[in-house]
Amino acid sequence: MRRISVVGTSGSGKSRLARELAEVLAVPCIELDAIFHQPGWVPLPRQEFRARVEAVAAGDGWVIDGNYSSSAGPLVWRRADTVVWFDLPRRTVMRQIIVRTLRRISSRAELWNGNRERWRNFFSLNPQQSVIAWAWTKHAVYRQQYQAAALDPANAHLTFIRIANRADADRLIARAR
Repeated sequence: MRRISVVGTSGSGKSRLARELAEVLAVPCIELDAIFHQPGWVPLPRQEFRARVEAVAAGDGWVIDGNYSSSAGPLVWRRADTVVWFDLPRRTVMRQIIVRTLRRISSRAELWNGNRERWRNFFSLNPQQSVIAWAWTKHAVYRQQYQAAALDPANAHLTFIRIANRADADRLIARAR
């Protein structure tokens, strides 16, 4: 386990686990959101995003946090040896994402490149504006997508680890130690 892709629904715990794994393995932790979301939430152009992701994935060891299945996922998985898939129950994810979003909004926490979550997005039902709506709409999509990916012969070079609860995540960290 030296090149790990951590995927799953927003708010599931991907970033926390990715940071912990990277620390234990003494490899860089890369958040795809930090590459993609430029100042003012402007997305990095697709070709530039792919080039940056390809550059970080060329390294010998890393933990890359994020989905981006259509644009960057194949670049990451081509070099990865392990996919850690967060597949928590929707109710757990929703509780976590709401609490996290409220904490980020109230503390004015900077996420990436000066970007911060906003109150108006908290109340939005548009998945393109609200990470909460995004998590709700993508939960079943990601479950189906990653179940299929784990069975796809094209991914036979990858070890898939499904995380169904925090205890699974803790066991993975302990095993990595």
